[in-house]
Amino acid sequence: MAEQQFIMTQKGYDEAVEKLKYLQTVKRQEIVERIAEARSHGDLSENAEYDAARNEQAANESEIVSLDYKIKNAVILEENSDTSFVHIGSKVKVYDLELDEEEVYEITGTTEANAMENKISNESPVGAALLKRKVGDEVKVAAPDGEYKLKIVEIF
Repeated sequence: MAEQQFIMTQKGYDEAVEKLKYLQTVKRQEIVERIAEARSHGDLSENAEYDAARNEQAANESEIVSLDYKIKNAVILEENSDTSFVHIGSKVKVYDLELDEEEVYEITGTTEANAMENKISNESPVGAALLKRKVGDEVKVAAPDGEYKLKIVEIF
């Protein structure tokens, strides 16, 4: 069975490697220290601090495994400065025809997506609709609550 591949920019790959290093060294050690401190308080059966630290440890280890897998199976895209069409790495200004407002999105791979920074995955409904389109194109986005249209205003 083929391994799953994760599309990343070089910047996203470097950030993932840094985060993995932080989780494996700094955060892992902080959690171990919190567990040791909680253990020193005695009875573990009713020790909420101990339980919370163990839960955090499990979550951290799970994130380490997941991030390590993504890094090992990363496909790093070469930087592309072509603004004639939308591709991973493009920043796209779109006009929402229904809401009468503009928004700028950066198209990224799934591992780099961050809605708070308007970085959207190439696999998201908006990202998939915009890929390979040009300035002036109107795209239909299939959303859970119905379709809507975006017009590509600028690619940079």
